[in-house]
Amino acid sequence: MEARSGGWLVLVAQLPVEDPAARMRVLRTLESLGAAVMREGVYLLPDSAATRQALEALADYVGRSAGSGQLLHVSASSPEQDSAFVRLFDRSARYAELVKTVHSLRVGFGHSDPGAISRVLAKQRREFEDIAALDFFPGEGRARAERALQEADAAVKKLLFAAQAQAALPQGEKLFARTWTTRRPLWADRLACAWLIRRFVDPEARLVWLDKGEAAPAGAVGYAYDGAHFAASETRVSYEEMLHRLNLAGDAALAKIGGIVHSLEMRGEAVPEAAGVQTLLQGAQRRSAGEGELLAEAEKTFDLLYEAYYEPRR
Repeated sequence: MEARSGGWLVLVAQLPVEDPAARMRVLRTLESLGAAVMREGVYLLPDSAATRQALEALADYVGRSAGSGQLLHVSASSPEQDSAFVRLFDRSARYAELVKTVHSLRVGFGHSDPGAISRVLAKQRREFEDIAALDFFPGEGRARAERALQEADAAVKKLLFAAQAQAALPQGEKLFARTWTTRRPLWADRLACAWLIRRFVDPEARLVWLDKGEAAPAGAVGYAYDGAHFAASETRVSYEEMLHRLNLAGDAALAKIGGIVHSLEMRGEAVPEAAGVQTLLQGAQRRSAGEGELLAEAEKTFDLLYEAYYEPRR
């Protein structure tokens, strides 16, 4: 790793001995920030607005918890020392382990359930994001891990979507790399459909959000509005219709998510998890600046639900 020209932040802390809970909270916070341990009670981070704010707050907390904390800004005395500091934040070993795990999944291609492989890849993607969030000096290891994930994801999607049903459109038309449209505002059914499309139907989908009365682009596949290819019926929300017409209803985890969406949209039989999902989606609405951000937040919720509900075949 190369040396850097910016400065460093050093937290010198005497952690509270009388309060083990506070001591553990400080240590866990330092770990979550990605701080390097210089020696007991001395912690290092590259200087930035975010790290400075976090360490200032932590030093204040230590002081209020019967300990003491001083935050110092320092500069390396030489390029060699600067490089040595940078090496303390080397994440290449963690990236290498992730790449090894991703490559090992290829053994199951064509033999294991591609859905199960996809779920493992989703976990590895989250692991990559966790590592990258604390990778202050990205290098080739990060790029190599991202390439491995992208290549494996593309290969699994070919397996996953190869046998997808084509019954929803006229014979001969395919549901790959299509434009998919729904209308604003986005809520449970439309968000769940969009997640289902990108995760299980058309990974190369282009999603378009239409205003009321706006015409769909030529050749687009519509969902979750009147007159769409996949519209709600008297007994099913659009998401459930999509499951049944694309032969996905046999997936118990997808069906359980359908029950939640049905409860939120049609107010039928109460589903215990529906209230929690409603709260998460409302939070996503409030923090999102547009439909793209809202869908990204909602996809996290549906991914976690699917992972929680999924039961491997015996």
